[in-house]
Amino acid sequence: MPWDSVPWFTEGEAEHSSEVARLLAYAAFGGSEGIIGNADLQVKALGTPGAGVRAMTGACAILNRAPGSAYQAYAARLPAADQISVAATGNSARSDLIVARIENPNSYGETWPQPSDPANGPYVFTRIISGVARTTTKVKQVRPNDSAITLARIDIPENTSVITQSMIKDLREMANPRRRRVVRALRGVWENPDEVGNTIYPNWEEFPNGARWGLDIPDWATSATIMATWAGLDQRNPRDSYGHLRAVIGDVATPITNYNCDWSGSAQRFTFMGGGTVSIPASMRGGNHDVVLQGCRAENASLGTGVLEADGGASIFCDIEFVEDPTEDGEI
Repeated sequence: MPWDSVPWFTEGEAEHSSEVARLLAYAAFGGSEGIIGNADLQVKALGTPGAGVRAMTGACAILNRAPGSAYQAYAARLPAADQISVAATGNSARSDLIVARIENPNSYGETWPQPSDPANGPYVFTRIISGVARTTTKVKQVRPNDSAITLARIDIPENTSVITQSMIKDLREMANPRRRRVVRALRGVWENPDEVGNTIYPNWEEFPNGARWGLDIPDWATSATIMATWAGLDQRNPRDSYGHLRAVIGDVATPITNYNCDWSGSAQRFTFMGGGTVSIPASMRGGNHDVVLQGCRAENASLGTGVLEADGGASIFCDIEFVEDPTEDGEI
């Protein structure tokens, strides 16, 4: 009988195998594993730091790595915080890995012991893998056959029995992080050229006028990658131009991109790109905030006091991708 003979879902008295059910979970998660929500399963120090840590509430997808378990995954949830004891160190520092692990003795090839209550388990645990290398970031580096995901690593100094938050490195990954891309553009809308370089750092101005768009920020977005392009800027004044460009979303600014244009005796056009990845604070998620492109002249006047212009031949683009990453600024 080459097929698993009862596909999901067959009516009547058909009995479905656990493998087919786990196939459904695998397909639902897109073959990925990790936490489900961006605040899920954070590892925190105890309220009063002591010889342990807490795994906070949440849910996850975990791939089945038992022999012959291709295209299978588990869905697991932690409805209440789980406290885990951490052994003290002696004369040497130690690193421990905190993982969420499935221990299912009923899956072919697994050797986990049967729980005392087969009906209720438990079959999923928060576990410590002690004494790993300080460079370890994934459970598969030390236990490649475990059906487990990595939550955190604790780097414990020598002669230490109290675990503080500073010792805990978050290593969670999301099973299916969400992304949303937004692109905005302006082309040749300036009947009168709009200049950058009349204000001096740190006094930023919107550049060019109109390079401002209101955006709905997804309530799941924890970061945004912004790529701004100022194309075809005109330099006509007989002075060198030196200044700065950036993008701002809400109150969060990207790193600065410098422009440096030497006057060569005739009009020239220049193109600059700038931006970067910025964190989206919880207070901005789910709200509507402006993204605006800005510029100013450099504070050091000796570098150039000229201006650049956006005119009918200029094009402005702002490409934004909102991303969902694990975050430690909230709990479900």
